Amino acid sequence: MANVLCLRPAVDFVRVDAPAPVSLSVNYHKPDDPAVPALMKEAAALLIPAVGPELAPALFEGCRLKLVQVTGAGLDRLDQAALRQLGIPVANVPGGSNDAVAEYAVTMASTLLRRLAWANREIKAGNYAAFRARMAADNLAGLDGLLVGVIGFGTIGIAVAQAFHRMGCRICYYDPAPREPKAADALGARSLPLDELLATSDVVTLHVPLIPATRNLIGARELAVMKPGAVLIQAARGGTVDEAALAAQLASGHLGGAAVDVFSTEPPTVDNPLLTLAGEGARRLLLTPHVAGVTRQASALLFRTAWQNVERVVVRGETPLHRAY
Repeated sequence: MANVLCLRPAVDFVRVDAPAPVSLSVNYHKPDDPAVPALMKEAAALLIPAVGPELAPALFEGCRLKLVQVTGAGLDRLDQAALRQLGIPVANVPGGSNDAVAEYAVTMASTLLRRLAWANREIKAGNYAAFRARMAADNLAGLDGLLVGVIGFGTIGIAVAQAFHRMGCRICYYDPAPREPKAADALGARSLPLDELLATSDVVTLHVPLIPATRNLIGARELAVMKPGAVLIQAARGGTVDEAALAAQLASGHLGGAAVDVFSTEPPTVDNPLLTLAGEGARRLLLTPHVAGVTRQASALLFRTAWQNVERVVVRGETPLHRAY
């Protein structure tokens, strides 16, 4: 029976009805368990969540792993160069969280545009009449007919664009190398330079990986270019948006709001500018703990696909699907 090391608890899989195949002997351990380095030397495969601390390259030295399988799309935890040099294949599960992220983006955009969370706070503070009058006077918009700018038109970005399109939105996107141009055509989506997208979009939503080219992709200059009153959805990777600059634009009232699901450091530190924001700037901000792609349905799909790939490689001796490198 193939020996597999899994760095997430067994209950995660059981509660979504996606247990490990019976053909696999699985050891479940926390990443910081002292037994992990020794267990990795004996394992045929390693299964890890996409979110978590980086795994040091030294952990993989001397291993005979046939596969490192990530139970999501993100590969941030792994040192690509080191694993390539060691000849250890890495696979992920692209697209498994598409629907969940799309649902998150649409929900957050609508909540921000209509100030629903802000209204909840005001009512609890005893400001029902005054805030209702303000909402009416400000002529708040729903999603229908708005222009949504999608930054990163890959698998997730396309799913997000489709979800907004179903709500009656017009779509534009920025991506130097879009994966499926035909998908854009089907949505009537226009490819725009980044600055034009920012200046014209009512909703800007990010879906890019964190690589050198995307670090602080949305910084102080880009946020200032955004259309006054527009909302920003940050559900990509922490580090793609300058958090201090975003806090400043929210405090100034230039942006209508922002939803942030990912942070440059996770968990965010107490001095993170987004956590120290006060007044109306804070009321324009919705924070979530890196869960845009986490639903029961998405987890079940991700976990089952990951287990199937591990079984394919270590039991049947076949090449992995969705190999990243």
